[in-house]
Amino acid sequence: MSKHILIIDNEPHIQEVTQICLETVANWQVITASSGQEGLLKAEADHPDAILLDVMMPDMDGPTTFQKLQQNPATRDIPVLFLTAKVQASDRHRYAEMGVQGVIAKPFDPMTLANQIALALGWSL
Repeated sequence: MSKHILIIDNEPHIQEVTQICLETVANWQVITASSGQEGLLKAEADHPDAILLDVMMPDMDGPTTFQKLQQNPATRDIPVLFLTAKVQASDRHRYAEMGVQGVIAKPFDPMTLANQIALALGWSL
């Protein structure tokens, strides 16, 4: 069964590359959001299997968006992976304490992204 992934990232080229590689490599359905607020609305409406969430975004950053997802009963059970250029051990530890399922470093290899997501979430490809 095809997975349904929501990508929340303010950079259009990241959305595009991520969407193309997940649809092509893993045959997953992908929807995108350009802001935390748009992502919250799409997560509640579409209830994806997982969310890839950029950490550094204007207006509402990734950690704030994640907290709002956790506060909503309709979205709190959706696993979230952070996409970020900030991947020091202290950041990873803080994100894990927040309840984030995993962290994928930017820049990422588009051809192995689906595998990284599946591995972090215990999915088979």
